[in-house]
Amino acid sequence: MAMEEKRQEKSVDVIIPVYKPDEKLQLLMKRLGEQSYPIRRIIIMNTERSYWKDEEYGWVPNLEVHHVTKEEFDHGGTRNRGAGYSEADIMVFMTDDAVPADGNLIEALVKGLDQTGKGGEKVVMAYGRQLPNSDCALAEQYTRSFNYPEQSRVKTGGDLKELGIKTFFASNVCCAYDRAAFLEAGGFIKRTIFNEDMIYAGNAVRHRGQAVAYAADANVYHSHNYGCIAQFKRNFDLAVSQTDHPEVFEGIRSEGEGIRLVKKTCAWLLKVNKPWLISGVIVKSGFKYMGYLMGKRYRTLPKGLVLSFTMNKEYWKKEK
Repeated sequence: MAMEEKRQEKSVDVIIPVYKPDEKLQLLMKRLGEQSYPIRRIIIMNTERSYWKDEEYGWVPNLEVHHVTKEEFDHGGTRNRGAGYSEADIMVFMTDDAVPADGNLIEALVKGLDQTGKGGEKVVMAYGRQLPNSDCALAEQYTRSFNYPEQSRVKTGGDLKELGIKTFFASNVCCAYDRAAFLEAGGFIKRTIFNEDMIYAGNAVRHRGQAVAYAADANVYHSHNYGCIAQFKRNFDLAVSQTDHPEVFEGIRSEGEGIRLVKKTCAWLLKVNKPWLISGVIVKSGFKYMGYLMGKRYRTLPKGLVLSFTMNKEYWKKEK
């Protein structure tokens, strides 16, 4: 009994921004209901009320739904609003297309937060491992394993020399936050094109002397088969976010990590006897790099060109 009370002493809310919910969200809700660690509330931040059908989720216990318009949505601001509805010790942010692989997800994330860095740094966020979906393209399967390896790790400022930008790598696809530390830090950046998770992690590590944990045993299925244009646009937005936040990313190059991924992916494709897929990896990587270069220089580009390059047109319609 004492062990059970100890295990459950920290309360957990799950916060999920949702847009055009489908069967994957239904499965996510089902898997959350099967977790070994109790969930206090599931807080949905739904974009556009017309897409949400209450009757489809009436079976989900402790569900709370809030609506925003597409114009109001912001990757940082909307999540902050969701955090404002939480009173739990720990907030787990997820996306609506991430599906827990087992019943251990929440417990593993909670344990991830209960660590310190080598120098005693407090872990303020713990992100999970993303496994490829069954329809995931072969090269993208390797990318998942590159970004989300089998070994857990706690990352601090002391890792910057070794890991570079990977020190800040974290993902709100599945990430737990210490709510008290989150509130003390002021939450996510209130307006951002995306990358709010890495901006938070970077500030935590560089400016607050805190740590980020990667919990390799907290598993979700999540992957995308982006084409070349989508990769260009995603990396354009990524570079915009980095350019807008020099306090986090200045002096830390990320291109080298991209080159390392390309080399390792090509070597892996040779190893699994799929050499004909290498040309596609190289072409797609070229689109990623060009998108990144354009995003780094977005302030010099005409507004029309920026709107054609971005994935998030609504962001640019608001005053920057």
